[in-house]
Amino acid sequence: MEQTYYPSIWISDVHLGYKDCKADFLLDFLNCTRCDTLYLVGDIVDLWSLKRQFYWHPSHYQVLECIQKKAESGTRVIYIPGNHDETFRNYVDMTLFNVEVHHTFVHTTSAGKRFLLLHGDDFDSATRYNKLISIIGDQAYDFLLFLNRWTNRVRKLYGGHYWSLASWLKNRVHKARAAIAAFEQAAVHEAKKQGMDGIICGHIHQPRINVTDGIVYCNDGDWIENCTALVENEQGRIELLHWSDVQKVLNVVEIEKQGLRGAKAA
Repeated sequence: MEQTYYPSIWISDVHLGYKDCKADFLLDFLNCTRCDTLYLVGDIVDLWSLKRQFYWHPSHYQVLECIQKKAESGTRVIYIPGNHDETFRNYVDMTLFNVEVHHTFVHTTSAGKRFLLLHGDDFDSATRYNKLISIIGDQAYDFLLFLNRWTNRVRKLYGGHYWSLASWLKNRVHKARAAIAAFEQAAVHEAKKQGMDGIICGHIHQPRINVTDGIVYCNDGDWIENCTALVENEQGRIELLHWSDVQKVLNVVEIEKQGLRGAKAA
């Protein structure tokens, strides 16, 4: 299989061990790409879900096996545990099975711009006044994903491609939009405080690239609702990719030595 090369790839919020994980799409993405550095930005395994009810599809094991093979074959794999796999934070600054574990990390682009990498649950306090954090993981969210699952089964019967009903509905709930905006503002503030040019995170299942006050905010999304990943290509652009039964570039930002050229839809 011919693989597309990217110097760096970011994925997060895979939630292996959760029934709505789109492991098949992720496995296809991993098999179709190669990189120098693969960043796992938290919630790769959903230990919360596994504690409630054990579920482990063979494709979930295949994803882990694929990542392990990449690490063994020379890809640098950097793992930043999130809140759903926070047990692995006990191994920060250690290397497990050729995978480096860090609490946060700084990625330097080919243009010399520095990006802070973290999962994003550090910013939960920024959204405590609204319902987003309580929605994620509770019965309402499970029901939303149940609707998402059956909507796509019907669409597939009629030849339709994967589409995230969950994401569409979430973007139309005022309090959820307010929470997402507050989260992004908190992330940009943290990047500024640490003297970074940008920040890359996950956590809220809301893929996005945006430039605010000269800071590049990147959220690599998830593999439950959106099936998205961030990549840095050989020209130095950071792209947000959607990868399901169709593949497309959702957004891109030019990262140049002289400065940023801004995010734009592809």
